[in-house]
Amino acid sequence: MQINKFMANALLLGEKNYWITSPNPSVGCVIVDTSGRTLGQGHTQRVGQAHAEVMALRAARDAGYDVRGATAYVTLEPCSHFGRTPPCCDALIEAGVARVIVAQQDPNPLVAGQGIARLRAVGIEVEVLAPDDPVALATRELNIGFFSRMIRKTPWLRMKIAASLDGKTALNNGVSQWITSETARADGHAWRARASAVLTGIGTVLADNPLLDVRLVSTPRQPALAIVDSRLQTPLDAHLFEVGRPIFIYAAVPNEAKKAALQARGASVIYLPGQQIGTQGKVDLAAMLLDLGQREINELHVEAGHTLNGALIRAGLVDELLLYLAPKLLGPGRDMASFGPLTALTDALALEFKSTAMVGPDLRILARVPGRDRF
Repeated sequence: MQINKFMANALLLGEKNYWITSPNPSVGCVIVDTSGRTLGQGHTQRVGQAHAEVMALRAARDAGYDVRGATAYVTLEPCSHFGRTPPCCDALIEAGVARVIVAQQDPNPLVAGQGIARLRAVGIEVEVLAPDDPVALATRELNIGFFSRMIRKTPWLRMKIAASLDGKTALNNGVSQWITSETARADGHAWRARASAVLTGIGTVLADNPLLDVRLVSTPRQPALAIVDSRLQTPLDAHLFEVGRPIFIYAAVPNEAKKAALQARGASVIYLPGQQIGTQGKVDLAAMLLDLGQREINELHVEAGHTLNGALIRAGLVDELLLYLAPKLLGPGRDMASFGPLTALTDALALEFKSTAMVGPDLRILARVPGRDRF
């Protein structure tokens, strides 16, 4: 029971600063002596700063505690390589802890069991929770984008859609502000904040001239912005340039003059033309996800129109949907996603509900494509 208690506390610490750790995973650590007294605890800081184990050791030291012989409960395997910071397993070894309980092995190929092996090599007892342990599952879910990038080499793609109860995201004339409530919009901004990047299409940029930043909730950082813009139509005076953050524009048709102008505004322009029949002149969306993975994007939050939504679904790139359904019927209007038409019900995109909740007057549904998280 004590393992569950302290590991659960470590998980809560990992959840505390999820918004600041990207591209690193969010990790919590609790250090406990043989009597069950907590000596120190900590969580991952901003990228380039201390990891959870180091923060917990510092807290114990600042409180005047000696951690020799103590047990460290860590939600993710301590790193064993020199990255932006020194190896955390070395800090635990030098501190003299006797045991380390780990919720999940690190999927990073640079670690992947090596941290555990290094600890055991010097006589430290290491225990890894069973894969079906609730804390192990919650740790993986908390860092699902990091696990996706490490294992699949692509971000976890979450598509956010706000719609009426009959599935319309706008009227036929394009009017969509606002279908859902202010409460739902603020909740959507919280999901934006946790993402590494927001993705949209040029249709949304031209129609709405959005900022696509996080405004309705407090955040210590703005996620990056990615735009699918096959012909480089993004206006140089678009509002999206007003927000300080990385901007990646993916194109298919070369236009070196416009590329130079966009890059002068601070954007990175990447040419990724489709090579398959029917994709010429369009961005290769699968290649775009691989490129974003190389740019250390863990979670990709999609807020786009029905055209790009449909293209992502057709390409089999969507991991889950974040739906906000307003208690309204709009009748004819724009759909959530344009794909198909299907000729058989068996061709439908199957989903499983992960969670449902009322957000103000609206219903929030998190629906996952079955099997997408089995990597």
